[in-house]
Amino acid sequence: MQDPVSWRQRSEDLEGLLARCDCLITPDEMQAAYARLADAINARLAGRLPVVLSLMNGGLVSAGQILPMLDFPLELSYLHATRYRGATSGGALKWLAQPDIELAGREVLLVDDILDEGHTLAAVREWCLDAGADRVWIAVATDKQHDRKVAGLKADFIGVPVPDRYIFGEGMDYHGYFRNLPGIHALPDGA
Repeated sequence: MQDPVSWRQRSEDLEGLLARCDCLITPDEMQAAYARLADAINARLAGRLPVVLSLMNGGLVSAGQILPMLDFPLELSYLHATRYRGATSGGALKWLAQPDIELAGREVLLVDDILDEGHTLAAVREWCLDAGADRVWIAVATDKQHDRKVAGLKADFIGVPVPDRYIFGEGMDYHGYFRNLPGIHALPDGA
């Protein structure tokens, strides 16, 4: 257990890092992106009574922003599958919680913070299909622009494209911190 001085120092270090970071997408731009996402989801999924699954932890913020703007009946649950566990690069997929709603015969909307390489989203999509889902839709707040994505994986609904940098905020973290930040921030070059 760290002593209070260590926590204070960690907090000061993180605040200093944040001051050096680039704000790529402002909070207002993200709010507009969430509104566009919700409009697109409303247009495609109204009348389908989907199951909406928030992918924890990152998808919590995106789902919290989008759900109040969806104007059709839906069922909501969550799942927690991770490859990161606080690290900055992924490892093997680990399931921490599975949804408590039957998916057989249903359309499912996965809501997450980012489509980066897509290994977690691809595995979760496959799990939903194996559980009997008729169709799995993917909505992400951000889509990282690079060519390292899982073959054939694309989001159906995208908030904003982001450059291939280490980003955080709007549900995405830096070593477990900064998920709560509005807007999208990127580490400074060389950090």
